[in-house]
Parts: sequence; C-alpha cells; structure tokens
Amino acid sequence: MNRRFHFISGLPRSGATLLSAILGQNPRFHASMSGPVAGAFNSLLGELSGHNEYSVFVTDAQRQRMLKGLFDNYYGPEYSQEVVFDTNRLWCSRMRHLHTLFPQGKVIACVRHVSWIIDSIEQLVRRNAFQPSSIFNYQAGGTVYSRADGLANGEGMVGSAYNALKEAFYGDETANLMLLQYETLVRHPGSAIAAVYDFIGESPYPHDFDNVSFQADEFDLRAGTPGLHTVRRKVGVRERTSVLPPDVFRHFENDAFWLDPALNPRRVRVV
Repeated sequence: MNRRFHFISGLPRSGATLLSAILGQNPRFHASMSGPVAGAFNSLLGELSGHNEYSVFVTDAQRQRMLKGLFDNYYGPEYSQEVVFDTNRLWCSRMRHLHTLFPQGKVIACVRHVSWIIDSIEQLVRRNAFQPSSIFNYQAGGTVYSRADGLANGEGMVGSAYNALKEAFYGDETANLMLLQYETLVRHPGSAIAAVYDFIGESPYPHDFDNVSFQADEFDLRAGTPGLHTVRRKVGVRERTSVLPPDVFRHFENDAFWLDPALNPRRVRVV
C-alpha cells in the first residue's frame, strides 16, 4: 500500500489524544495515542551509531531504510488505512529525520498554556491519590511544588517536550510543522480540524464533534493514572478554577512563545 505518514507531537495534556480520536473517525485515517515507534526509532538510531562496533558496515542509506522500515513493519497488514498519524512527543526533536524519510509528512504539534498543562497533571494526581503515577516514577512523596518543578525541568515530562517543541519551531524544517492550540481545538473544533486537513492536503470529512470516542483504560490503569487518556464524548470548553497555588500558576504563564508573532521568525502556522 502507498501509505502516507504524518505525525502528532507537541506538549502533553494539550489535545493530542482528542485530535487522534477525532481524526480516527475518518475511515481512511489511523490515529491513536502515543505508541512505541518513536522509542524504537531512537533505540535503533543509537544502535546504528558508533556505539556499535559493527556500525562501520552500515551506510547512511542503510540506516535510512532500516529506520523507515520500522514504520512500514509496525503499521503492517493489521492497519488498512491509507493515512497514518503516529503520535509521540519525541517527534518534534526528530524533524530532520522525519523530513528525510517522509518528505511529504507533516508534524502537528499540539500546544497549550503551560500553567494549564501543569494544572491538568496535578488534577490527575489528586484524583488518583491512592495510585502513584508513572509520571513521577510511581513515587508517592512530594508536593505540588516539587511535582511542578519535576515536570518542568529539562528531563521532565513537560520540560523535555517544551524544549523539543522550541527546537522544531526554530529549526530548519518548519515548512512541515503546524502548531495546534488546545484552546482552538476545544472551542472551535470545526475550524481546527479544517486547518489540519488543509495542512496535510486531504479532502474534508464530516466529523461528529458531539460523539467522539477513545478508550485506553487498561493502559492508564497500568500507568497508575486512570483518566490520563480520557476523552469526553462532546468536544467543548470546560471552565474551571486552577488547583495550582497562584505562585506556581504565574511561574509558567508567560511560556506560550507561539502567541507572539515577533517570536515566530519562520512564520510557523499556528492555529
């Protein structure tokens, strides 16, 4: 099959699962939550480097074929769709690789105000107070302050994705990059999805934003974070007050660099 690959990446808790659930309504598309391909890609890339004494026998052309083969083999006969969206936060740090392997492939980076991302994760932690989460290596200790710091540092769930997003945003492969704001997706899903279709060059599909479904309960339970990938049936805005202390919320409120046109020298499309 002459399958086309696109990629969903960006920040956690920013609508990637919701976007996948919506796109998955199109029978020509496959889209789901983060999967294992990006991790396998990184591992294989490392094993094909000088780390392996036999790398002297491997050419760049062979590396590229082997890395592309990960996608071709993972999305094998079990997947009948013509268009595949692979989801992982790592893809923003692999823009050059993706452009080389899939010149027509697009990367849709989901973004959201960082304060609300931290808030969303803290809500999950509090909701599952008796189940330590994989987000914090199943450690039961800490406070909202230590959790926020851990999430936001360069190795944390949010900080690492944020740094990868900035690398992609200011890199050389921005023609294949679009940022989709969570706020746009939930407030104006029709226009948000229309922008995605336009970006990837596909004909529109009549999506049902009042009947969205996605299930990953077993995965979320194993991760100690029930509700991590829960998608509400009807797309819409849920107004609420933040559970974060005001000083923690304010600490991240100016991190949405994508909102300032002066900080977008390559004119990346932001929806």
